Amino acid sequence: MTEITTEKARIGAPSAQPFINGFTEEGESLSPINAAASKAPLAGEAVKRHSHGGGVGVPDSSRAGRLTSYKLADFKPLTGMEEDWRFTPLKRLRGLHSDVLNGAAPSVTVSGPEQVTVETVSRDDKRIGSAGIPEDRVSANAWENFSEATVLTIPAEFEAAAEITVLITGQDTAAAAQHLVIVAQKFSKSVVVLDHQGSAVVSENIEIVVEDGADLTVVSLQEWNDDAVHASSQQAKIGRDAKLKHVVVSLGGDLVRVTPSARFTAPGGEAEMFGLYFADAGQHLEQRLFVDHAVANCTSNVLYKGALQGRNAHAVWVGDVLIRKEAEGTDSYEANRNLLLTDGARADSVPNLEIETGLIKGAGHASATGRLDDQHLFYLMARGIPEDVARRLVVRGFLHEIIQQIKVPALEERLTDAVERELAVTNN
Repeated sequence: MTEITTEKARIGAPSAQPFINGFTEEGESLSPINAAASKAPLAGEAVKRHSHGGGVGVPDSSRAGRLTSYKLADFKPLTGMEEDWRFTPLKRLRGLHSDVLNGAAPSVTVSGPEQVTVETVSRDDKRIGSAGIPEDRVSANAWENFSEATVLTIPAEFEAAAEITVLITGQDTAAAAQHLVIVAQKFSKSVVVLDHQGSAVVSENIEIVVEDGADLTVVSLQEWNDDAVHASSQQAKIGRDAKLKHVVVSLGGDLVRVTPSARFTAPGGEAEMFGLYFADAGQHLEQRLFVDHAVANCTSNVLYKGALQGRNAHAVWVGDVLIRKEAEGTDSYEANRNLLLTDGARADSVPNLEIETGLIKGAGHASATGRLDDQHLFYLMARGIPEDVARRLVVRGFLHEIIQQIKVPALEERLTDAVERELAVTNN
């Protein structure tokens, strides 16, 4: 297996070298199209000012200018040629990108400390839309079609002794829309587990608000039945000195596409984003994430790991990190690693890093896809361990790095057992 370097690309103070005509000392283009006052569609701040339903932005552009809108009509019908959708088999979306989503949404059952507030609200509740705006057609379609939302609030300064579990159970395969808002108020500390089960065809918008000083862990577990189709936009807004740990675990379903994002709104924020996926024959598991460093002195760390086995098992990971001009003092790193356990499996891995200022602590990215390391297997087999057992030990160790980030013993044990079942499918 190819090794990934852990050394970060370091970008220090501006160079003393002569300037390049047409660019600033930091390498920023002086073209009017990038000016803050410009009305051109790539002007990031102009986009943000007018993106609330206006459909402003340029598809497939820099993330600073990506189209955002609450209106489905602002997004063109998908063809599969778009950068955001070129890996996704559109025919398997079951109408989430094109049909009216009038099916029954999966049921939501919340269990946890009594101090946590759970509300079912109408779509005009002021908390809806507080963390993000749809960035693609599927998310916008869900926005237009949901009728009510679940709002979960962790009160200020409350530290939950046990996890808060949100059981999301699908019982219908008619295309549906769902909306969930999680608010971690100031200086609270909690773990929220989103447990997706059953059969469903659903487009889901999840908003996560981490207020100043709060410490929130969100675990999104996709353990659907084999026929499920699930698209989930999970947008987080992180306040001053707040911390978000976001963990995505995708195991079940026919097609699962999760698009998490973390946006810093004040200095001192920290985001850790982890992911684990295990794709079997014919299964499509896709993760596209975005970290937006829009303010100074914030930290992000991203690590996703996946294993694939069986013919036409397909995993996609795309990681976008944007460090804006204002985000001096940023420290960011992202990595993705994939293990191909059998022939016929495919993993696409695309790390993207945009840097608009050189005054940062560090930024880097890495990606690797390969089969099991023969040296690791030889080392174990030379000590009397049978090959099939050795292979399982290597895969367990590879994925356990993500499982142990959850810090919920019962859930970690459940996921360890799930990995064992996956490995038993092809005797890996």
